[in-house]
Amino acid sequence: MPPRIAQIRLVSSHPQVYEPCDDSFALVDALLADRSKLLDHHPSICMEIGSGSGYVITSLALILGSGSQNSHYFATDMNPHATKVTRETLEAHGVHAELLTTNIASGLEKRLSGMVDLMVINPPYVPTPEDEVGGSGLSSAWAGGENGRSVIDKILPVADSLLSDKGWLYMLFLAENDPLQICLQMRDRGYGAKIIVQRSTEEETLHVIKFWRDPDIQMEGNESVSGGKTAPQRGLDFLRSQISRLSFRETRQ
Repeated sequence: MPPRIAQIRLVSSHPQVYEPCDDSFALVDALLADRSKLLDHHPSICMEIGSGSGYVITSLALILGSGSQNSHYFATDMNPHATKVTRETLEAHGVHAELLTTNIASGLEKRLSGMVDLMVINPPYVPTPEDEVGGSGLSSAWAGGENGRSVIDKILPVADSLLSDKGWLYMLFLAENDPLQICLQMRDRGYGAKIIVQRSTEEETLHVIKFWRDPDIQMEGNESVSGGKTAPQRGLDFLRSQISRLSFRETRQ
């Protein structure tokens, strides 16, 4: 049998909460694509920042299932209606997460510092005027400011501080967010990156990128490299080619 994910008919809703859409489905598809690796990863603490309807964190708990009985789940959202809806979605599927109504992970920094083994994020990524960022209600789910990066650029340092040494981050980006530049920023923090899912819809092009702490990248600053490119550099070149090919296809269409 295929692994279970959240059922749309059991996902709770509210007029001021973002409902599951193409971006939500892409993020869950990325988790499904990596399911065997996630089960082998044995994450102790899993977290979603910006849970919205609860579709993704619920799907994650169901995907891991009995294979991660000792996992503890956290979910945050700055929209109090989203916290309520997430709780209802979790309960409808018989799974549990600790919920917090807060901006990104405020209030959890000390408690979870360096402890999160698996993090999933579908951030506000849509380019909008800056004055729309951080509003209340539904718009907070998508308003991303200039290039859709205002909230993303605040989330990434927080994710870095929360992720454990073996922590994995699955995060969704729009092509306009310049995901390659984000990957370069994360590389400077010592992370490897890989596109797990890339998908074009009529309105947008989505990338779900997996980040992990890469000891080879962390060592590069302390060692001179000769005789060609290192494995992290080759991986970055491959990532660059993936994004470039997708951009080229969009130009031709």
